[in-house]
Formats: sequence, C-alpha cells, structure tokens
Amino acid sequence: MDEVTIIGVDLAKSVFQVHGATASGEPVFRKKLSRGQFLRFISDQPACVVAMEACASSHYWGREIMKLGHQVRLIPPIYVKPFVKRQKNDANDAEAITEAAVRPTMRFVPVKTAVQQSQSMVFKTRDLLVRQRNQLINALRGHLMEYGIIAPPGRNFVKKLAEQIENPESGLPPIVVELSRVHLDQLSVCTDKIVVMERRLKDEAKSDPETIRLQTAPGIGPVSAMAIKAFAPPLEGFKRGRDFAAWLGLVPVQKSTGGRQILGRTSKMGQRDIRRLLIIGAMTRIRWAIKNGPPKGSWLEQMLERKPRMLVAIALANKTARTIWAMMTKHEDYRDPVAAA
Repeated sequence: MDEVTIIGVDLAKSVFQVHGATASGEPVFRKKLSRGQFLRFISDQPACVVAMEACASSHYWGREIMKLGHQVRLIPPIYVKPFVKRQKNDANDAEAITEAAVRPTMRFVPVKTAVQQSQSMVFKTRDLLVRQRNQLINALRGHLMEYGIIAPPGRNFVKKLAEQIENPESGLPPIVVELSRVHLDQLSVCTDKIVVMERRLKDEAKSDPETIRLQTAPGIGPVSAMAIKAFAPPLEGFKRGRDFAAWLGLVPVQKSTGGRQILGRTSKMGQRDIRRLLIIGAMTRIRWAIKNGPPKGSWLEQMLERKPRMLVAIALANKTARTIWAMMTKHEDYRDPVAAA
C-alpha cells in the first residue's frame, strides 16, 4: 500500500472523520474514529502532514498531534469550502481539507500555545463582562424611562439614575426600587471584575519586552498591546505591513475586474478584537487632536481637514497596524515621523 503523506481531519466533539492520501493525492483510507481512538490512530501513522480546519478545538489537537512527530496545518474554513464536492458531509469535508492543504499558495493558521489561548480567554471574558454591563445599563435606563426618569447612554450617568432611584420624591413603586437596586448590584459586580482583569492585563504588559515596545506607539495602551500579543500570529510571517493590516480587516474590499480597480468599504474580514482596539485608540487620538490641535503639517492634520472623523479613524488604525508590523519585525521602538522631520 502506498505510504500516507497527508491526513485530513474533520474535527467534531466525539466522532472524527479522517482521510489519508499519498503525495500524488490518491486516497489511501477513509475512517470514522471516536475521540478515544483518534490519537492512537494518528500515533500509528508514519510522520506526515495532518491538516485540520482552524476551529475551537483545533489548536489543542494541533499541539497533541505535534507531540507525536507530525506536521500540523490549520486552514481557515472559508478556504476549505471551495474544495467540497457536491454534498456536504464529514467524509467530503475531510477530503476537501486534504486537497486544500496541499495547495502551494494556501494560507495556514499557526498553532497557538496554551499560554496564548489563556491570554485570549482573558480578553474574551472581559469582553463578555463589558457586554453584560452595557446590557444592564440599557435595561435599567429602559425600565426607568417608563416612569419619567431618563439619562443619557453610557455608564458615566449611572450615578444619576441611582440618585433618582433612592430619591423618595421620584414616585417609583417599591418593587421598581427593589429591582433597580438588583440591576445596580449586578453592575457593581461586573465593574469590579472588569477592573480586576484590566489590572492584570496592565501588570503583564509592564513585564513583557514586546508589549513595552508596542506601548511606545501612540494609540496603543496596555490592553491593546496584550491583545496583539494574545491574538496576532508572529508578525514575521507577513511580508509587509499592509498584509498585517489586511489580516486585521482594515483594508477596502476589492471587487476589481477587467483591469479596473474597484474598492469598497472596509472588509472587516479579520481579527475583530485587535481591529476594534486599534480603531478605539485611533478615535482617542483624533479627539485629542481636535481638542488640542494636530501637529502642524502632519498627515493627521491634512486628513481631518478633508475627511469625516470615522473614515480618518479607520485610516489611522490601518496606519497604526503597519507601524506595529515595522516595530515588531525590526525590534525598534516607535519613532515619531513629525519629530524626525
């Protein structure tokens, strides 16, 4: 029997489908394995390439398979879909993964370490708590609005609502006051947990040389620096800064044809957490520039004179992403171009 050189795996919770093929693409085996059988079967195979879709459990299985001496390739699911033939099922998915993995121009996702995944979990948990806090604030505003008590959106005005709730002259029914206090207690719990997580991120950002370097760039704080550390692959894997910006989804969507270049809105086809933090940092810089005046003759000054703020924020986030790539690949701190000129 021909020797297997690549194995495509369609991951699941309990039942995995594997497809083995030779270097020429000839199928060698198609098997359905249980979770307990999977690693034993892979360990019995000669050292080869094991390909999987990049999904929730793929990084864990990637680490385990690499310990067995195999080479692991994780493929974004969107790049596997064109190789699925006709009907979609586990066997066809595993075969499509195998065919996609041998394409010479295919892009792969680096296998994350357990530490990287734990750092990303901190951000995901913080993001969940922030969303829950916003939900509680909006729910409280909505309930009190029915009794004539209003406040602008945002957590800065929660104190105003709390004062109205405790005011005997507000005319609120006792049950409304009681339930409003439940909302406020939950808000306090969420805020305390968010503060603890942010403090942890800031402490870690002070002890890592790469995050310290990232924070020398304007618009990059401890949280943004730790997000880049947790979610971004090694930046040396990108040929240029624009490739990193495109990976974040900060470039226009292309619909070009016939030699005619047609660019649309920002693609948003990339890492959502880093992209959002870079845009927030860019908006902070823009608000500061509008209040205090941007540096004379700077790119930011010229853009603010001609373009809307949000468009300038996206462009500035794109520019920051390219700066980050240059800083991390050249191992240099940020250098202000205006000061250098």
